[in-house]
Amino acid sequence: MDAKKINNANEVLALGGDVIKTRDDRELILVDKDGKVQNTDDCGWLPDEDGIVNNAVFRSRIEPWLTSLFQSEHLSLLCGSGITNAISYLAGASGGTTMGATTFTHFKDEISEAAEASAMASGREKGNIEDQIRTANDLLRGLRILKKNTEATELETELNTLIVKFAKSILLSENAIATADNDKREEAYSVLVNFLLSFSSRTGNRERLNIFTTNYDRLIEVGAELAGIHLMDRFIGTMMPVFRSSRLNLDIHYNPPGIRGEPRYLEGVARLTKLHGSVDWVQNSNEIRRMGLPFGAEDIKPYLNAPGLKGADALKLMIYPNSAKDRETAEYPYVELFRDFAAAICRPNSTLVTYGYGFGDEHINRVIHDMLTIPSTHLVVISYDDPIGRILKFYYEATHYAQMSVLMGKNLGNITNLAKDYLPKAAIDRATNRMAELLQNRLGATSSTTTLSGATSTRAASTPTTIPITPTSPIV
Repeated sequence: MDAKKINNANEVLALGGDVIKTRDDRELILVDKDGKVQNTDDCGWLPDEDGIVNNAVFRSRIEPWLTSLFQSEHLSLLCGSGITNAISYLAGASGGTTMGATTFTHFKDEISEAAEASAMASGREKGNIEDQIRTANDLLRGLRILKKNTEATELETELNTLIVKFAKSILLSENAIATADNDKREEAYSVLVNFLLSFSSRTGNRERLNIFTTNYDRLIEVGAELAGIHLMDRFIGTMMPVFRSSRLNLDIHYNPPGIRGEPRYLEGVARLTKLHGSVDWVQNSNEIRRMGLPFGAEDIKPYLNAPGLKGADALKLMIYPNSAKDRETAEYPYVELFRDFAAAICRPNSTLVTYGYGFGDEHINRVIHDMLTIPSTHLVVISYDDPIGRILKFYYEATHYAQMSVLMGKNLGNITNLAKDYLPKAAIDRATNRMAELLQNRLGATSSTTTLSGATSTRAASTPTTIPITPTSPIV
Protein backbone atom coordinates (compact mmCIF):
# COMPACT_ATOMS: atom_id res chain seq x y z
CA MET A 1 0.00 0.00 0.00
CA ASP A 2 1.45 3.37 -1.07
CA ALA A 3 0.95 5.75 1.87
CA LYS A 4 2.37 8.69 -0.09
CA LYS A 5 -0.19 8.31 -2.88
CA ILE A 6 -3.01 8.03 -0.35
CA ASN A 7 -1.85 11.19 1.41
CA ASN A 8 -1.62 13.09 -1.89
CA ALA A 9 -5.13 12.04 -2.87
CA ASN A 10 -6.53 12.95 0.56
CA GLU A 11 -4.92 16.40 0.35
CA VAL A 12 -6.57 17.05 -3.02
CA LEU A 13 -9.96 15.90 -1.68
CA ALA A 14 -9.60 18.04 1.46
CA LEU A 15 -8.96 21.13 -0.67
CA GLY A 16 -12.08 20.60 -2.80
CA GLY A 17 -10.49 18.68 -5.67
CA ASP A 18 -11.40 15.40 -7.33
CA VAL A 19 -9.87 11.97 -7.85
CA ILE A 20 -10.74 10.04 -11.00
CA LYS A 21 -9.74 6.75 -12.57
CA THR A 22 -11.61 5.40 -15.60
CA ARG A 23 -11.05 3.38 -18.74
CA ASP A 24 -7.33 2.68 -19.22
CA ASP A 25 -5.97 4.98 -16.52
CA ARG A 26 -3.14 3.25 -14.71
CA GLU A 27 -3.09 5.59 -11.72
CA LEU A 28 -5.55 7.76 -9.83
CA ILE A 29 -5.72 11.15 -11.56
CA LEU A 30 -5.68 14.05 -9.08
CA VAL A 31 -7.50 17.22 -10.16
CA ASP A 32 -7.48 20.27 -7.90
CA LYS A 33 -10.47 22.54 -7.30
CA ASP A 34 -9.43 24.79 -10.21
CA GLY A 35 -9.42 21.90 -12.69
CA LYS A 36 -5.65 21.56 -12.85
CA VAL A 37 -4.32 18.00 -13.11
CA GLN A 38 -1.64 17.41 -10.47
CA ASN A 39 -0.02 14.25 -11.85
CA THR A 40 0.05 15.04 -15.56
CA ASP A 41 2.46 12.20 -16.31
CA ASP A 42 -0.22 9.67 -15.35
CA CYS A 43 -3.02 11.35 -17.33
CA GLY A 44 -3.24 10.51 -21.01
CA TRP A 45 -6.47 12.38 -21.83
CA LEU A 46 -5.54 16.00 -21.10
CA PRO A 47 -7.84 18.36 -23.03
CA ASP A 48 -5.12 20.91 -23.73
CA GLU A 49 -1.61 21.93 -22.79
CA ASP A 50 -2.78 23.66 -19.62
CA GLY A 51 -4.41 20.50 -18.35
CA ILE A 52 -7.61 22.24 -17.23
CA VAL A 53 -10.44 19.78 -16.72
CA ASN A 54 -14.05 21.01 -16.60
CA ASN A 55 -17.42 19.28 -16.42
CA ALA A 56 -17.64 18.87 -20.20
CA VAL A 57 -14.30 17.06 -20.25
CA PHE A 58 -15.32 14.96 -17.27
CA ARG A 59 -18.59 14.04 -18.95
CA SER A 60 -16.95 12.95 -22.20
CA ARG A 61 -14.64 10.76 -20.18
CA ILE A 62 -17.09 9.33 -17.65
CA GLU A 63 -20.55 9.00 -19.22
CA PRO A 64 -19.69 6.63 -22.12
CA TRP A 65 -17.61 4.50 -19.77
CA LEU A 66 -20.38 4.15 -17.19
CA THR A 67 -22.92 3.52 -19.93
CA SER A 68 -20.84 0.58 -21.11
CA LEU A 69 -20.40 -0.78 -17.57
CA PHE A 70 -24.10 -0.41 -16.78
CA GLN A 71 -24.89 -2.82 -19.59
CA SER A 72 -23.01 -5.64 -17.90
CA GLU A 73 -24.91 -8.85 -17.58
CA HIS A 74 -25.23 -8.29 -13.82
CA LEU A 75 -25.42 -4.81 -12.26
CA SER A 76 -25.52 -4.02 -8.54
CA LEU A 77 -25.64 -0.77 -6.58
CA LEU A 78 -24.39 -0.53 -2.98
CA CYS A 79 -25.45 2.63 -1.13
CA GLY A 80 -24.05 3.77 2.19
CA SER A 81 -24.86 6.66 4.48
CA GLY A 82 -23.53 9.09 1.88
CA ILE A 83 -26.75 8.97 -0.15
CA THR A 84 -28.88 9.91 2.86
CA ASN A 85 -26.48 12.73 3.75
CA ALA A 86 -26.49 14.03 0.18
CA ILE A 87 -30.30 14.11 -0.13
CA SER A 88 -30.62 15.59 3.37
CA TYR A 89 -28.35 18.49 2.51
CA LEU A 90 -30.18 19.09 -0.78
CA ALA A 91 -33.44 19.26 1.18
CA GLY A 92 -31.92 21.76 3.60
CA ALA A 93 -31.63 19.31 6.49
CA SER A 94 -28.59 18.81 8.68
CA GLY A 95 -27.72 15.33 7.41
CA GLY A 96 -28.41 11.69 8.07
CA THR A 97 -28.28 9.61 11.22
CA THR A 98 -25.16 10.06 13.29
CA MET A 99 -23.22 6.90 14.11
CA GLY A 100 -21.18 8.50 16.88
CA ALA A 101 -20.56 6.56 20.07
CA THR A 102 -22.78 6.97 23.13
CA THR A 103 -22.19 6.37 26.85
CA PHE A 104 -23.56 3.52 28.94
CA THR A 105 -24.23 3.81 32.65
CA HIS A 106 -23.89 0.13 33.48
CA PHE A 107 -20.58 -1.57 32.64
CA LYS A 108 -19.45 1.68 31.04
CA ASP A 109 -15.72 0.95 30.95
CA GLU A 110 -16.07 -2.69 29.91
CA ILE A 111 -18.42 -1.88 27.00
CA SER A 112 -16.28 1.05 25.84
CA GLU A 113 -13.06 -0.98 25.89
CA ALA A 114 -14.57 -3.94 24.06
CA ALA A 115 -16.23 -1.67 21.46
CA GLU A 116 -12.92 0.06 20.74
CA ALA A 117 -11.19 -3.31 20.35
CA SER A 118 -13.94 -4.44 17.97
CA ALA A 119 -13.54 -1.29 15.90
CA MET A 120 -9.76 -1.68 15.72
CA ALA A 121 -10.17 -5.29 14.60
CA SER A 122 -12.40 -4.03 11.78
CA GLY A 123 -9.79 -1.50 10.68
CA ARG A 124 -11.55 1.55 12.13
CA GLU A 125 -9.84 3.91 14.54
CA LYS A 126 -12.82 4.57 16.81
CA GLY A 127 -15.87 2.59 17.82
CA ASN A 128 -19.36 3.76 16.94
CA ILE A 129 -22.83 3.08 18.29
CA GLU A 130 -23.08 -0.18 16.33
CA ASP A 131 -19.95 -1.50 18.04
CA GLN A 132 -21.37 -0.53 21.42
CA ILE A 133 -24.76 -2.16 20.78
CA ARG A 134 -23.05 -5.33 19.55
CA THR A 135 -20.82 -5.42 22.65
CA ALA A 136 -23.74 -4.73 25.00
CA ASN A 137 -25.74 -7.54 23.37
CA ASP A 138 -22.89 -9.99 23.90
CA LEU A 139 -22.50 -8.84 27.50
CA LEU A 140 -26.23 -9.21 28.09
CA ARG A 141 -26.15 -12.81 26.88
CA GLY A 142 -23.15 -13.49 29.10
CA LEU A 143 -24.90 -12.10 32.17
CA ARG A 144 -27.88 -14.33 31.51
CA ILE A 145 -25.63 -17.36 31.16
CA LEU A 146 -24.05 -16.50 34.51
CA LYS A 147 -27.55 -16.05 35.92
CA LYS A 148 -26.81 -12.52 37.10
CA ASN A 149 -30.42 -11.54 36.60
CA THR A 150 -30.32 -8.16 38.36
CA GLU A 151 -27.36 -6.87 36.29
CA ALA A 152 -28.90 -8.35 33.13
CA THR A 153 -32.23 -6.61 33.74
CA GLU A 154 -30.55 -3.25 34.35
CA LEU A 155 -28.41 -3.55 31.21
CA GLU A 156 -31.39 -4.71 29.14
CA THR A 157 -33.43 -1.69 30.26
CA GLU A 158 -30.62 0.71 29.35
CA LEU A 159 -30.01 -1.04 26.02
CA ASN A 160 -33.70 -0.83 25.19
CA THR A 161 -33.69 2.92 25.91
CA LEU A 162 -30.57 3.38 23.78
CA ILE A 163 -32.07 1.56 20.78
CA VAL A 164 -35.26 3.64 21.07
CA LYS A 165 -33.14 6.81 20.90
CA PHE A 166 -31.17 5.40 17.97
CA ALA A 167 -34.40 4.54 16.12
CA LYS A 168 -35.69 8.06 16.81
CA SER A 169 -32.53 9.54 15.30
CA ILE A 170 -33.15 7.48 12.16
CA LEU A 171 -36.74 8.70 11.98
CA LEU A 172 -35.55 12.25 12.64
CA SER A 173 -33.33 12.17 9.55
CA GLU A 174 -36.32 10.96 7.52
CA ASN A 175 -38.59 13.58 9.06
CA ALA A 176 -36.15 16.37 8.21
CA ILE A 177 -36.43 15.44 4.53
CA ALA A 178 -40.19 14.84 4.55
CA THR A 179 -40.94 18.18 6.24
CA ALA A 180 -38.36 20.31 4.41
CA ASP A 181 -39.24 23.41 2.41
CA ASN A 182 -41.33 22.43 -0.63
CA ASP A 183 -38.92 23.72 -3.26
CA LYS A 184 -35.86 22.18 -1.69
CA ARG A 185 -37.65 18.90 -0.99
CA GLU A 186 -38.87 18.65 -4.58
CA GLU A 187 -35.36 19.36 -5.86
CA ALA A 188 -33.90 16.69 -3.57
CA TYR A 189 -36.51 14.13 -4.60
CA SER A 190 -35.96 14.96 -8.28
CA VAL A 191 -32.22 14.29 -7.96
CA LEU A 192 -32.89 11.05 -6.08
CA VAL A 193 -35.37 9.87 -8.71
CA ASN A 194 -32.97 10.58 -11.60
CA PHE A 195 -30.14 8.90 -9.70
CA LEU A 196 -32.13 5.70 -9.19
CA LEU A 197 -33.56 5.69 -12.73
CA SER A 198 -30.04 5.81 -14.20
CA PHE A 199 -29.37 2.43 -12.60
CA SER A 200 -32.77 0.73 -12.76
CA SER A 201 -33.68 1.52 -16.39
CA ARG A 202 -32.23 -1.70 -17.73
CA THR A 203 -33.57 -3.37 -20.84
CA GLY A 204 -35.74 -6.44 -20.61
CA ASN A 205 -33.00 -8.81 -21.75
CA ARG A 206 -30.75 -7.87 -18.81
CA GLU A 207 -30.94 -9.19 -15.28
CA ARG A 208 -32.64 -6.95 -12.74
CA LEU A 209 -30.66 -4.29 -10.93
CA ASN A 210 -29.70 -5.37 -7.40
CA ILE A 211 -29.78 -2.53 -4.86
CA PHE A 212 -27.96 -3.11 -1.57
CA THR A 213 -27.78 -0.64 1.29
CA THR A 214 -26.30 -0.52 4.77
CA ASN A 215 -28.75 2.21 5.81
CA TYR A 216 -31.62 1.71 8.25
CA ASP A 217 -33.77 4.52 6.82
CA ARG A 218 -36.28 4.18 3.96
CA LEU A 219 -34.96 6.86 1.59
CA ILE A 220 -34.33 4.42 -1.26
CA GLU A 221 -37.84 3.02 -0.91
CA VAL A 222 -39.31 6.53 -1.07
CA GLY A 223 -37.21 7.41 -4.11
CA ALA A 224 -38.24 4.22 -5.89
CA GLU A 225 -41.89 4.93 -5.14
CA LEU A 226 -41.63 8.43 -6.62
CA ALA A 227 -39.79 7.08 -9.66
CA GLY A 228 -42.33 4.32 -10.27
CA ILE A 229 -39.74 1.61 -9.68
CA HIS A 230 -41.08 -1.72 -8.45
CA LEU A 231 -38.90 -3.05 -5.61
CA MET A 232 -38.73 -6.74 -4.81
CA ASP A 233 -37.31 -8.02 -1.54
CA ARG A 234 -37.72 -11.08 0.63
CA PHE A 235 -40.89 -9.79 2.29
CA ILE A 236 -44.20 -11.36 1.28
CA GLY A 237 -47.60 -9.93 2.14
CA THR A 238 -49.50 -6.65 2.27
CA MET A 239 -50.73 -5.72 5.74
CA MET A 240 -47.64 -6.81 7.69
CA PRO A 241 -45.21 -8.48 5.23
CA VAL A 242 -43.16 -11.39 6.56
CA PHE A 243 -39.52 -12.16 5.71
CA ARG A 244 -39.10 -15.40 3.74
CA SER A 245 -35.88 -17.40 3.42
CA SER A 246 -36.96 -19.10 0.20
CA ARG A 247 -35.00 -17.83 -2.79
CA LEU A 248 -37.86 -17.82 -5.28
CA ASN A 249 -37.03 -15.89 -8.45
CA LEU A 250 -40.12 -13.72 -8.29
CA ASP A 251 -40.38 -11.15 -11.05
CA ILE A 252 -42.87 -8.91 -12.85
CA HIS A 253 -43.82 -9.64 -16.46
CA TYR A 254 -46.39 -8.38 -18.93
CA ASN A 255 -48.02 -9.70 -22.10
CA PRO A 256 -47.99 -7.30 -25.07
CA PRO A 257 -51.04 -7.58 -27.38
CA GLY A 258 -50.71 -10.45 -29.83
CA ILE A 259 -47.55 -11.87 -28.29
CA ARG A 260 -46.73 -15.52 -28.65
CA GLY A 261 -44.43 -17.41 -26.36
CA GLU A 262 -43.04 -16.23 -23.06
CA PRO A 263 -44.08 -12.89 -21.55
CA ARG A 264 -41.65 -9.97 -21.44
CA TYR A 265 -39.96 -8.44 -18.44
CA LEU A 266 -41.53 -5.24 -17.17
CA GLU A 267 -39.06 -2.36 -17.12
CA GLY A 268 -38.34 -0.38 -13.97
CA VAL A 269 -38.06 -3.34 -11.60
CA ALA A 270 -35.21 -3.77 -9.09
CA ARG A 271 -34.32 -6.04 -6.19
CA LEU A 272 -33.65 -4.40 -2.81
CA THR A 273 -31.61 -5.87 0.04
CA LYS A 274 -31.02 -3.95 3.30
CA LEU A 275 -27.89 -5.63 4.63
CA HIS A 276 -28.08 -4.24 8.16
CA GLY A 277 -31.83 -4.39 8.53
CA SER A 278 -34.31 -1.52 8.68
CA VAL A 279 -35.99 0.67 11.25
CA ASP A 280 -39.38 -0.84 10.31
CA TRP A 281 -38.32 -4.49 10.66
CA VAL A 282 -39.33 -6.15 13.91
CA GLN A 283 -38.92 -9.64 15.34
CA ASN A 284 -42.34 -11.09 16.07
CA SER A 285 -42.10 -14.48 17.78
CA ASN A 286 -40.11 -16.58 15.29
CA GLU A 287 -40.79 -14.28 12.32
CA ILE A 288 -39.35 -11.06 10.95
CA ARG A 289 -42.07 -8.67 9.86
CA ARG A 290 -42.16 -5.21 8.31
CA MET A 291 -44.54 -2.96 10.18
CA GLY A 292 -46.46 -0.01 8.75
CA LEU A 293 -44.15 2.77 9.94
CA PRO A 294 -44.67 5.99 7.90
CA PHE A 295 -41.65 7.72 6.41
CA GLY A 296 -40.53 10.38 8.85
CA ALA A 297 -42.72 9.29 11.79
CA GLU A 298 -41.81 11.14 14.98
CA ASP A 299 -41.83 8.12 17.29
CA ILE A 300 -41.66 4.37 16.86
CA LYS A 301 -43.35 3.24 20.10
CA PRO A 302 -46.99 3.64 18.96
CA TYR A 303 -46.34 1.33 16.02
CA LEU A 304 -44.69 -1.29 18.20
CA ASN A 305 -47.91 -1.49 20.21
CA ALA A 306 -49.89 -2.89 17.28
CA PRO A 307 -51.93 -5.99 18.30
CA GLY A 308 -50.15 -8.29 15.87
CA LEU A 309 -46.71 -7.57 17.30
CA LYS A 310 -47.43 -9.11 20.71
CA GLY A 311 -45.95 -6.31 22.79
CA ALA A 312 -42.62 -6.03 20.99
CA ASP A 313 -40.13 -3.47 22.33
CA ALA A 314 -37.15 -1.73 20.78
CA LEU A 315 -34.91 -4.74 21.42
CA LYS A 316 -36.95 -6.56 18.78
CA LEU A 317 -36.10 -4.04 16.07
CA MET A 318 -34.00 -5.57 13.33
CA ILE A 319 -31.34 -2.88 13.16
CA TYR A 320 -27.92 -4.44 13.01
CA PRO A 321 -26.77 -5.87 15.29
CA ASN A 322 -29.91 -7.23 16.87
CA SER A 323 -30.39 -8.66 20.35
CA ALA A 324 -31.51 -12.16 19.49
CA LYS A 325 -31.44 -14.82 22.17
CA ASP A 326 -29.38 -17.52 20.53
CA ARG A 327 -26.81 -17.93 17.81
CA GLU A 328 -29.25 -19.27 15.22
CA THR A 329 -31.54 -16.28 15.59
CA ALA A 330 -28.61 -13.86 15.92
CA GLU A 331 -27.52 -14.78 12.41
CA TYR A 332 -31.05 -14.52 11.03
CA PRO A 333 -32.03 -12.72 8.84
CA TYR A 334 -28.61 -11.18 8.18
CA VAL A 335 -27.08 -14.45 7.00
CA GLU A 336 -29.72 -14.61 4.25
CA LEU A 337 -29.12 -10.99 3.24
CA PHE A 338 -25.36 -11.39 2.93
CA ARG A 339 -25.83 -14.61 0.99
CA ASP A 340 -27.88 -12.59 -1.49
CA PHE A 341 -25.12 -9.97 -1.67
CA ALA A 342 -22.38 -12.51 -2.37
CA ALA A 343 -24.49 -14.42 -4.88
CA ALA A 344 -25.36 -11.22 -6.77
CA ILE A 345 -21.87 -9.77 -7.25
CA CYS A 346 -19.51 -12.78 -7.21
CA ARG A 347 -20.17 -14.00 -10.73
CA PRO A 348 -18.70 -13.32 -14.18
CA ASN A 349 -19.56 -10.14 -16.11
CA SER A 350 -20.78 -8.38 -12.98
CA THR A 351 -20.44 -4.66 -12.18
CA LEU A 352 -20.79 -3.26 -8.67
CA VAL A 353 -21.23 0.49 -8.14
CA THR A 354 -20.82 1.88 -4.63
CA TYR A 355 -22.11 5.33 -3.72
CA GLY A 356 -21.59 6.92 -0.33
CA TYR A 357 -20.12 3.73 1.10
CA GLY A 358 -16.97 4.34 3.14
CA PHE A 359 -15.71 0.70 3.12
CA GLY A 360 -15.89 0.58 6.90
CA ASP A 361 -17.58 -2.85 7.09
CA GLU A 362 -15.09 -5.68 6.75
CA HIS A 363 -17.80 -8.30 6.24
CA ILE A 364 -18.86 -6.41 3.11
CA ASN A 365 -15.31 -5.65 1.96
CA ARG A 366 -14.39 -9.35 2.04
CA VAL A 367 -17.18 -10.14 -0.40
CA ILE A 368 -16.05 -7.33 -2.73
CA HIS A 369 -12.47 -8.65 -2.57
CA ASP A 370 -13.77 -12.07 -3.61
CA MET A 371 -15.70 -10.49 -6.48
CA LEU A 372 -12.54 -8.89 -7.86
CA THR A 373 -10.84 -12.27 -8.12
CA ILE A 374 -13.13 -12.91 -11.10
CA PRO A 375 -11.41 -11.16 -14.06
CA SER A 376 -14.61 -10.07 -15.84
CA THR A 377 -16.00 -8.15 -12.84
CA HIS A 378 -15.68 -4.42 -12.28
CA LEU A 379 -16.00 -2.12 -9.26
CA VAL A 380 -16.98 1.55 -9.57
CA VAL A 381 -16.40 3.59 -6.40
CA ILE A 382 -18.27 6.91 -6.23
CA SER A 383 -17.98 9.03 -3.12
CA TYR A 384 -18.04 12.68 -2.07
CA ASP A 385 -15.01 12.17 0.18
CA ASP A 386 -13.13 9.56 2.20
CA PRO A 387 -14.12 10.47 5.78
CA ILE A 388 -12.63 7.46 7.57
CA GLY A 389 -9.77 6.87 5.13
CA ARG A 390 -10.93 3.40 4.12
CA ILE A 391 -11.79 3.90 0.42
CA LEU A 392 -8.30 4.64 -0.86
CA LYS A 393 -6.87 2.04 1.51
CA PHE A 394 -9.18 -0.58 0.02
CA TYR A 395 -8.21 0.50 -3.50
CA TYR A 396 -4.49 -0.01 -2.97
CA GLU A 397 -4.91 -3.17 -0.89
CA ALA A 398 -7.14 -4.81 -3.51
CA THR A 399 -4.46 -4.34 -6.24
CA HIS A 400 -6.98 -5.19 -8.99
CA TYR A 401 -6.50 -1.73 -10.47
CA ALA A 402 -7.66 -2.61 -14.00
CA GLN A 403 -10.99 -3.77 -12.56
CA MET A 404 -11.70 -0.61 -10.58
CA SER A 405 -12.93 2.86 -11.48
CA VAL A 406 -12.90 5.72 -8.98
CA LEU A 407 -14.93 8.95 -8.94
CA MET A 408 -14.37 10.97 -5.79
CA GLY A 409 -14.60 14.62 -4.85
CA LYS A 410 -16.91 17.58 -4.47
CA ASN A 411 -17.63 17.57 -8.19
CA LEU A 412 -17.53 13.92 -9.23
CA GLY A 413 -19.11 12.67 -6.00
CA ASN A 414 -21.86 15.30 -5.92
CA ILE A 415 -25.15 13.48 -6.43
CA THR A 416 -26.63 16.40 -8.38
CA ASN A 417 -23.73 16.43 -10.86
CA LEU A 418 -23.91 12.66 -11.14
CA ALA A 419 -27.62 12.63 -11.94
CA LYS A 420 -27.31 15.56 -14.35
CA ASP A 421 -24.06 14.97 -16.22
CA TYR A 422 -22.20 11.76 -15.48
CA LEU A 423 -24.64 8.89 -15.07
CA PRO A 424 -26.09 7.35 -18.25
CA LYS A 425 -29.66 8.10 -19.28
CA ALA A 426 -31.21 4.95 -20.64
CA ALA A 427 -34.08 6.69 -22.44
CA ILE A 428 -31.75 9.11 -24.23
CA ASP A 429 -29.33 6.33 -25.13
CA ARG A 430 -32.03 4.22 -26.77
CA ALA A 431 -33.45 7.16 -28.71
CA THR A 432 -29.96 8.09 -29.89
CA ASN A 433 -29.31 4.54 -31.05
CA ARG A 434 -32.59 4.40 -32.93
CA MET A 435 -31.87 7.75 -34.59
CA ALA A 436 -28.37 6.62 -35.61
CA GLU A 437 -29.75 3.36 -37.00
CA LEU A 438 -32.44 5.23 -38.94
CA LEU A 439 -29.91 7.64 -40.45
CA GLN A 440 -27.64 4.77 -41.39
CA ASN A 441 -30.51 2.97 -43.14
CA ARG A 442 -31.47 6.11 -45.03
CA LEU A 443 -28.00 7.22 -46.10
CA GLY A 444 -26.11 3.96 -46.13
CA ALA A 445 -26.78 2.94 -49.74
CA THR A 446 -26.51 6.27 -51.58
CA SER A 447 -25.19 9.74 -51.04
CA SER A 448 -27.17 12.64 -52.41
CA THR A 449 -26.12 16.18 -53.10
CA THR A 450 -28.64 18.88 -53.87
CA THR A 451 -27.83 22.52 -54.53
CA LEU A 452 -29.69 25.16 -52.63
CA SER A 453 -30.83 26.88 -55.84
CA GLY A 454 -32.40 23.70 -57.10
CA ALA A 455 -30.73 24.20 -60.50
CA THR A 456 -28.83 20.95 -60.30
CA SER A 457 -29.46 17.78 -58.44
CA THR A 458 -27.15 14.81 -58.58
CA ARG A 459 -27.57 11.38 -57.09
CA ALA A 460 -24.67 9.02 -57.42
CA ALA A 461 -24.15 5.58 -56.09
CA SER A 462 -21.23 5.47 -53.74
CA THR A 463 -19.67 3.52 -50.94
CA PRO A 464 -22.08 3.07 -48.03
CA THR A 465 -21.81 5.88 -45.56
CA THR A 466 -20.55 4.85 -42.12
CA ILE A 467 -21.99 6.70 -39.18
CA PRO A 468 -20.03 6.20 -35.96
CA ILE A 469 -22.24 5.01 -33.13
CA THR A 470 -21.08 5.19 -29.57
CA PRO A 471 -21.94 1.93 -27.80
CA THR A 472 -24.66 2.62 -25.28
CA SER A 473 -27.74 0.72 -24.33
CA PRO A 474 -28.86 -2.08 -26.67
CA ILE A 475 -31.80 -1.27 -28.86
CA VAL A 476 -35.04 -2.80 -27.61
